[in-house]
Amino acid sequence: MPSFVPTSPETVEDQQLYTRARLVEVACQDCLAVVGVKKNSEHHTSIQWSETALKACAEFARMDHEPSGRAVHTPCKRLIASIDKAAREGQIPIGAEDGY
Repeated sequence: MPSFVPTSPETVEDQQLYTRARLVEVACQDCLAVVGVKKNSEHHTSIQWSETALKACAEFARMDHEPSGRAVHTPCKRLIASIDKAAREGQIPIGAEDGY
């Protein structure tokens, strides 16, 4: 349960800007799951997963079936490779704009 739920229009707008501004759709080259990606720097990548993408991710499905399950912050290596390729090819702009 969230500890803070924005109610003022300005706060909701800021939340949307921070979480969704400049997202570029990237499809995994393996399972074709589509996520929203933003790169504020070479080393900082934000990924927004949808329920559909989570269900489509073959790597996560494999990890979920391991005895210990999948650690929450374990990335999908195939998706990371797809994002890196998209960034190298100029499909994802790198650098924050107005702090986002």
